[in-house]
Amino acid sequence: MARCRLPGGRGNEVRGKGDRAGLLVRVLLGAVFLYAGCTKIGTLSAFAGDIAAYRLLPHFGNYLAAAVVPWLEAVCGFLLIVGWRIRGALATTTLLIVVFMTVLASALVRGLDIDCGCFRAGGAKTPAWQALARDSLLLAATLFAQRKNKKTV
Repeated sequence: MARCRLPGGRGNEVRGKGDRAGLLVRVLLGAVFLYAGCTKIGTLSAFAGDIAAYRLLPHFGNYLAAAVVPWLEAVCGFLLIVGWRIRGALATTTLLIVVFMTVLASALVRGLDIDCGCFRAGGAKTPAWQALARDSLLLAATLFAQRKNKKTV
């Protein structure tokens, strides 16, 4: 359904029923990313160990990524849930998913049998192929949400 501006409103829109799907997908994505980030924030060393298992970064890079990525996930998830800075949050989550998928594919190609480190640090092992399939669905959801949540300027 087409969007229309409110009379006299600048940037305010009335969204049709078709945009409910976009809202639902955006909020669910936000919940996934908020959960993923929050489960890793307090476990810097364990998450750095999960990152180190990929053998892609130097020692300090593993800890830097472990310190930054969970906060980035949590903040983007929060922004998607509350509906603020949606474009930036969706772009960032899309970039994160593409990076995650690249790293997982690299682990599969190199024959590494490691935990993905996706939703918990130091928890039960999730195979890379399973995480790659899940990330493919998340990527499709972010692309759908981007399409449905475009704002008129």
